Amino acid sequence: MSDRFQVLFLCTGNSCRSQMAEGLCREFRGDVLKPYSAGIEKHGLNPFAVKVMREINIDISGQKSKTTEELSVKEFDYVVTLCDNANESCPFFPAKTKVMHRGFDDPPKLAAGAANEEEALIHYRRVRDEIKRFILTFPAALDAEQFPGGDVQKATSQE
Repeated sequence: MSDRFQVLFLCTGNSCRSQMAEGLCREFRGDVLKPYSAGIEKHGLNPFAVKVMREINIDISGQKSKTTEELSVKEFDYVVTLCDNANESCPFFPAKTKVMHRGFDDPPKLAAGAANEEEALIHYRRVRDEIKRFILTFPAALDAEQFPGGDVQKATSQE
């Protein structure tokens, strides 16, 4: 039995934000947290997310896009929703699971009007770095009443 807390990062398509959060958490907080990611839907792993993570020497290319139903683990200590859609559509988790929301901008949406790849990657890098700053607050932030910065709801257990 692991003494690490199991945390699920949940967003709409499990293609970008939740994948980056899983990789960042594994890299920077893997000693105390066992991270997973999933989506309300499955959109495939975003190649730009893989690229900007590789820039900071974190390889997420082996991660797969999946829904919560496809996860081998079904019980989590914490579920962190990373977008409003996931927060509003969050599936039910057992009462012991603390579900919290910390929204981040959607890089593909931000990059939609980019003139070229380099311009698009600027948005992915910004969101990656914001998620990294958030991950670096773990595990203390998981039990705090609010996460530092941003539009954050109080962490509560689902009843």
